[in-house]
Parts: sequence; C-alpha cells; structure tokens
Amino acid sequence: MNENGFTQFSTVTVLLLLAAFYGGTYLLTLLIRKDKEDTSGFMVAGHQVGFGMGAASMTATWIWAASFYAAATSGYTYGVSGPIHYGFWGALMILFIYPFGRRFRELAPNGHTLGELIHARHGSSSQLILAGSNVLGSIISLMVNFTAAGALVSVLSPLSFETGVIVAGVGVLSYTLTSGFRASVFTDFAQLVALMAIAVVIIPAVLFSAGGPSVMVEGLSRMTDEQASLFSVDAIMNQGAPFFVAVLAYAIGNQTISQRLFAVREKNIKSTFVTATIGYGAIVIGLGMIGLMALSVGVEPLNGEMNNLIPQMVSTYLSPFFVALFFVLVIGSLSSTADSDLSALSTIMMADVYGKNIAKNNPNPKIMMMVGRITMIVATVAGLIFASFSLDILVMLVFVGALWGAIVFPVIVSCFWDRVTNAAFTWSVVVAMAFFCIARFELVEMTGLTVLLFEVLASAGGAVVIGMMVFGFFGRSAGLIAGAITLVLMLIFATGFLRDYMVLVASLTAYGASAVVCTAMTLLSKEERFDFDLIEKRVGCYDEAGTDETVDMIPEGAK
Repeated sequence: MNENGFTQFSTVTVLLLLAAFYGGTYLLTLLIRKDKEDTSGFMVAGHQVGFGMGAASMTATWIWAASFYAAATSGYTYGVSGPIHYGFWGALMILFIYPFGRRFRELAPNGHTLGELIHARHGSSSQLILAGSNVLGSIISLMVNFTAAGALVSVLSPLSFETGVIVAGVGVLSYTLTSGFRASVFTDFAQLVALMAIAVVIIPAVLFSAGGPSVMVEGLSRMTDEQASLFSVDAIMNQGAPFFVAVLAYAIGNQTISQRLFAVREKNIKSTFVTATIGYGAIVIGLGMIGLMALSVGVEPLNGEMNNLIPQMVSTYLSPFFVALFFVLVIGSLSSTADSDLSALSTIMMADVYGKNIAKNNPNPKIMMMVGRITMIVATVAGLIFASFSLDILVMLVFVGALWGAIVFPVIVSCFWDRVTNAAFTWSVVVAMAFFCIARFELVEMTGLTVLLFEVLASAGGAVVIGMMVFGFFGRSAGLIAGAITLVLMLIFATGFLRDYMVLVASLTAYGASAVVCTAMTLLSKEERFDFDLIEKRVGCYDEAGTDETVDMIPEGAK
C-alpha cells in the first residue's frame, strides 16, 4: 500500500506489465509490416478495413483514459442517471457521422481526410480551419492520455509521474511508427478484446465485493432527490444536454472518426458505426457504474480528487491481481486513443498540409511518408512536453469543442448545398468562435437584451442540432420541419431560462451563429453553383499523383 491507501506494485512488476503490453503490441504490428509502405496504406489502410476491425478500432479509439475517470465522476456526481448521460450521448457521436459519412464517401471515395474534401469544395482557408482544429485537438488528446499514464504509474508504483509519461509515449510511438493507421487499427482490435474481457470481470467483481445490488438499493437513501432520479433535471442540463450538443461537433470535427470513415469499406460503413456505437455505450456506462457504486456505499474520493474514484474502488474491494488487470485496462485504453491521434495527425500533415498546400496536389510519395513519420515523432515529443506542464486542459478542450461546433453547419451544408461559398464557410466559423468566447467567458455583462440575443442564437443552435440529426437520417424536408419546430419551442420556452446554464448557451451559440452567418452570406452571394462531381476528380490517391487528373484539382475560389 502507498500513502493514499492504494495497492502499490514494485518497480519491477510495473515495468514488466508495461513491457509485456507495449512489447506484445509492437510484435503484433510486425505481422502486418510491409517492406514498402504506400501512402494510402499508411493513412487509411487502402480503404479496405473490414467490418470487424473497423468497429473494434472505432470503439477502442473512443474509450480513452478520460472515459474512465469522467464516466465515474458523472455517476458519483449525478447519481443514477449520470453514467447513462455520459455513455449514451457519447456513443451518439459515433452514430451521427454515419448518415453524413455516406455523403462524404460518395463525394470523395478515395479521400483520406475530411479536410481534403473541403479543400476540393472551397480551397485552402476553409480546409486549414478544419485541419488546424484537428491538430490542436489531437495534441491535447495525446497530452491527456500521456498524463493519465503518468498519474497511474505514479500512484500504483514507486516510479515517478515523468517515467510513466515517457514510457507511454515511447511505447505508443514504437508500434504506430511502423505502419501508421494500419498498425493503429490492427492493435485496436487486440486492445478492445482486452478492454471488454477485463471490464466484464472488474465491474461485476467490484459490485459484488462491495455487497451486491442490495447495497446499491440501500444506497439510494444516501442520495439527494436529484441523484436518485433517473430523470434528474440537474443531470440533464449540466451533463446530458451539453453532451448531446457536442456529439455532432465531435463526429464532424475529429479526424480519428473521419479517418475510419474513409478507411472502412463503403459497404460496411453502416454496420461498423452502429456496432461501435453500441460497444462504446455499453462499456462506458458500465465504467460509470463504478462511480455510482462509490456514491451508494458512501466512499469519499481521496484528497477530494474525483480521478481517484476508480483506482480507489478497485484497490479497496479487489485483490492485487484485479488491480493489475485494471492497470492494463487503462494503459490499453489510453494507448488505443493515443495511436489514433498520432495516425490522425500524420494524415493531416501528409494530405492537408503537404499534399494539398505545399506540393499542390503533386506530392512525392516518399517525401509524403517521411512527413507522416516525422509528424508522429514531433507530436509525441510535444505531447510528452505538454504533459509535464500544469496546463488547464479543460479550457483548451472547450476551445477545440467550440471550434468543432462552429464548423458543423458549414461542413455539412457545403456537402449538400451547391451555393455555399468559401467566404461564407470561413467567416461563419470566425464569427461563431467570437460569439462563443463572449458567452462562455461572459466577456460582456449577460443581462437585458445582450443575454436575450445569446439565448436567441442558442435557440437557433438547438434547431441546427436537431435539424441536422433528423436530416441525416430522414432527409431534407424532415430536417427542416424538425429544425423549425425546435426553434419555435426554444424561443418560447428557453428564453429567460437558458441564461442560468451559460456553458450550454455558449455551445449552442457556436452552432447558431455559424448557421446564421453561413446561410446569410450564401444567399447574398452571386457566385456560380458548384459542381459536386469535381470533388472526386480533385481528391485522389497520392501514390499515383502527377497524372493528368491534377489539371483541375484547385477550386476556382482558391486560384
């Protein structure tokens, strides 16, 4: 035991566990290593990832270190409905890219990033906004995962935080560097099998060691009325609604999802994303139940730190063997996400930065591969350095989430509406980010007409979210009707009420402001309508670059 009461392993034991995990993962990647890797294989596995591998990779990628701690915190803070709000809405971010993903693949069947599609549609400025948000988000994700590894190692062993960070960084880089995205997908499958097997054992084991279901029923008396309610308003407004608003932003804005969309065989897109949605939701809701168990039995987080809840519960109620399994579970989850971030970053730099903006659609495949691998090394070093700082991760994540929320409407309508212009895309994102910052950090006094304006924009944002989701599954008419009904209802019931939940107002404002500006500028524009058939011609395989197809690969507005 250490001073916090956690089970603590010896240095040798922890190093052996880390060596076994990362060494075994590296050996797995050797099975798929090619003597001569091509750019398509390195970035999207040649667009030939099957259903099983694709679903496993998507699930493993999104069950990251934060899923463990945040899900448990949600259960502990909001009670019965907490784990459901965290896991269910989080799962929807995977599901809701599916209908739009079919359109993306239809327009750019040989694509590697969503940024390539936007470059073909609008040009560099819009593409670089999308690419920049992904670079920032992926580096922050790397930092979070490396930080989690360092914290876990420092708690469960005599090793320092910095040692855990470095081992995780080097370990993930070692196997991802060999085959890029193919290595990430291949290892994700093995990591998910381990994740599911260990979760299936650990979660029930903690429950029954704590006294079984009867203890949780008795624990309802320790909860407030809000915590004991499955329909808690507190949980809905502070956890469920913000997550619901965020699902489209993450689905559209995150390259780790887009990359798998372009990598999976087109016929398997639906089955892959539906299966991943179910898998993610089930596992993460289960992890959130550990936080609910802690609340039920009256456990207080050590030192008031919510991130201690899961290690504390596992260490208190289970043997060292199960604690070792938990250690592997967390290391596997953060590694599966970290390798996806490295693959996403390398693909963005290879395709969006080098291929489209430096080489002007005529890249040298060898240089392109070098750019991808150098990006992985630089990103790992950056993640390790940032992980050693005491940075406010939440503030950075808020900015990235807002940027992704601001691009949702422009990205989607650009793929369906032939009148959207590059200027409309760019300025809608800029204006939406400005309004978000004003609302989120209350840079002006939120009273009177000012707060009413933001509530109206937030109402428009709510209409965008509902309308887009309905549009994706049921078509344009249904989406417009759903959006209009949502707007009317929110203007009636939300004005005067939403101002008490400014975090939610800020997120919705990003959607609403971008939609209003993008639509207004598009309707006022007199540019010619865009021919969507041009996108397929402008987005192709870089291993065959330099052919005559590069003649018309730059949008008119960007020339």
